[in-house]
Parts: sequence; structure tokens; C-alpha cells
Amino acid sequence: MSRRSFVASAAIVCVCALAPGPVHAADPAAVQTASSGNTAWLLTATALVLSMTLPGLVAFYSGLVRSKNVLSVAMQCFAIACLVSILWLAGGYGLAFGRGGALQPFIGSPAADWLGGIDRNALHGTTPVAAFAMFQLTFATITPALVIGGFAERIKFSAVLWFAGLWLVFVYLPVCHWVWGGGWLARLGVLDFAGGIVVHVTAGVGALVSALVLRERKGFPHIAMPPHNMTLTIVGAGMLWVGWFGFNGGSALAANGSAAMAILVTQLGASAGALAWMSAEWRKFGKPSVLGLVTGMVAGLGTITPASGFVGPLAAVAIGAAAGLVCFSATQVLKRRLLIDDSLDVSPVHGVGGALGTTLTGVFVAAPLGGIGYAAGMSMGRQVLVQILGVASVALWCAGATYVILKVLQATLGLRVSEDQEREGLDLSQHGERAYNE
Repeated sequence: MSRRSFVASAAIVCVCALAPGPVHAADPAAVQTASSGNTAWLLTATALVLSMTLPGLVAFYSGLVRSKNVLSVAMQCFAIACLVSILWLAGGYGLAFGRGGALQPFIGSPAADWLGGIDRNALHGTTPVAAFAMFQLTFATITPALVIGGFAERIKFSAVLWFAGLWLVFVYLPVCHWVWGGGWLARLGVLDFAGGIVVHVTAGVGALVSALVLRERKGFPHIAMPPHNMTLTIVGAGMLWVGWFGFNGGSALAANGSAAMAILVTQLGASAGALAWMSAEWRKFGKPSVLGLVTGMVAGLGTITPASGFVGPLAAVAIGAAAGLVCFSATQVLKRRLLIDDSLDVSPVHGVGGALGTTLTGVFVAAPLGGIGYAAGMSMGRQVLVQILGVASVALWCAGATYVILKVLQATLGLRVSEDQEREGLDLSQHGERAYNE
């Protein structure tokens, strides 16, 4: 790493250390008795969600890139996990979930004491605040890690670190507060059980803007750039599937029927998405591919995520099937028609899937369709409008903020590696290592 890159990376950590930390966001109406069962489930779900990033996303993304860039995406995932963890301590949790303050509808209110100083007996509902904070940290970790799929194989490592830190602060934390921290979208009644808006729409839009700003990889689309190790990708996809049970089931924050149903519909949505994508690909190209099957599975998972705590099994099959067909079509449009080099298909799979699932949640939450029913004063039409408003407002905010962050970094650090470094591969040019030493 150059001296300039080292200073840039170290500065992020220094800023984190000097930032004010949050007061814990314990629910003021929390029951003052901890449930060992709920706590055990939340801790288990936390480990499952963390495994989605490390090692799930690492393996999934590493297999999809070319062999000369394997270590670069693995390094980016690991480094982002570490960076986000420190930022979460330094104020991120408070900005996402802190209550009070004049800006409460838009952002949380961190206080002077650090997250590390919370009382181990403090509760959020029936689980320790520490467990809830750690569970939410895993969501904050995987979201910017997903975005790297939009600029893989061509970005400087120092730029990745700065981008991840700034994007967390200006995109993820505000949106998380709007939806899950009592912000303005929560007050409107938007439904997002486990991250259709907070995780998948933001990651998808962030990846799309990143791909547009950094431009395509050298040779795209004329030179074939197939995944170098599909076996590794399949292993990573399996880890993501299993980890997703913690992602969706854990969002119930309790070991109850809501968590059980969330896990069931997650399985069904993933299965329907995989089969629908495979069928569409088979019909269009004459052969089904393993890559298509696992990509459809991820599309089904991302699309069922916002609905997972609100809908029933049949709705999950419908949502998953829609995800496979719509996301497959979106991939064809973005890459084959618009020639946008979203390297690992983050925007058509996560972005489109998250938006689709969030919108369909407003339909399938209806009790006659097997859902939990609408809140008082809410109808299907009104709920769908609220869902669309949530998707559109977050997409616009994310697009604008991502663009500004990238342009600032482009004008200061620079974003792309040189043509020679890209040709050599990021493993050697950015890290001085090879994934495979023959």
C-alpha cells in the first residue's frame, strides 16, 4: 500500500476514535425481565447473520470474480466488517436507534457515553441491549459489503475504506433510523421486517451508482469475464441461504411464531426464486446454469426479506417466483441492453428484488391472503402507496448521497486503479499477494 493510501486508511480509524458514542437505545417501554429463550435465539441469529458476510459473501463474491481479483474482494469484505464495527461503537448505533432530539424523524441522537459503557443488564424488550446492538451491527456490516459487487475488480482499496465509512454514515444510518429507529417512514407505517429497504434497496442503488461513476471494467462487454470458481460461489450461496434464517427469523427479536413463520417463508421464497430464474434462463438460452440457479435463490431471499414477518407460505411462493422472473429480466436489461457493468449483479438482484418485495408486502400482508393484516386505518391501496413512497424516497436519497461521496473521493484520493494495475489484477497491485500460487 502507498504512503498516501496508508494515511487515508488510518485516518478513518482516527476519526472513529474521536467521534462521540451513543447512549444505548433501550426501549422505554421495555419489559424489565430478560427472556433466556429470546436472548439465546437472538445471539444465534446474530452469529448466522455475521456468517453471511464472513465467510458467506466472501466465498460467493470471490468465486464470481476473475482469479486475479479473488483476494481483493475477500479483503474488502473483511476490512468493511472491521471498520463498520468500530464506527458502530463510535456513534453509529446511536444515530440509527437513539431516541430523542429535534432531528428524531430523520436521525438518532448519540450521547457522550460510548456504546461500550452500557450496563450489561440493560434490556431492549426481553433481550439485553448488547444482544440487540450486536444483531443490528451484523446488518450494518453486510450492507456496504454488498455494494462492493458494483465496483469489483477496478477500485483502489483505500477508496473502498473511505467509501464504506462515509456511505455507512450518510446512507445506511439515516435510512435505518427512518425505518427501524422510529423515524419518519416508520411513522408513516412502512413495512420492512428484515431489510428490503434498509439493506437491499440501499445496497442495490449504491452499487448501480458506483458502477456508473467508476465505469465499466476494461474489455466489458466485448471480453468474456466468467466466474473463475463456481464451486466456491455455490458454497458461498449455501452459506448465505442458511445465514438468511438468522437475518429474517432473528428480526422477530424473539423465539416465537413470528420467527418460525419468517424462517419458513424464507425457505419457500428462496426455492421459488431459484426455480423461476432457472426456468426463465432455460427457456431463453436453452440450458439452465448453476450460476442462474444460485442467483435466483439470492433474488428470492432478498425479495422475501421485507415481507418475511408479515406474510404466509403461499404468498412467499408467489413473491419468490416473481423475484426470479423480474430480477432475471432486470439483469438482462442492465447488462445486455444498457451495458452497465454492475460486476456482480447487485442492483438487478438486491435493488430490484428489495423494491419488488417491499411493494408486494403491501399486498400480501392482507389477512385474506394469509398475512397478519393491516394496521388500523390502513387499506391495501394505502399500504402499497406507503411502501412505494418508502422505496422511492430511500432510492433517491441513496443515489444522491452515493454519487456525492464517490465524486468527492474521485477528486481527492482517486477511485480507479490504473489500466496496468487492473490488467495485472487487484490482488497483486493492491495487496501484493496471489490467491493461487502455482
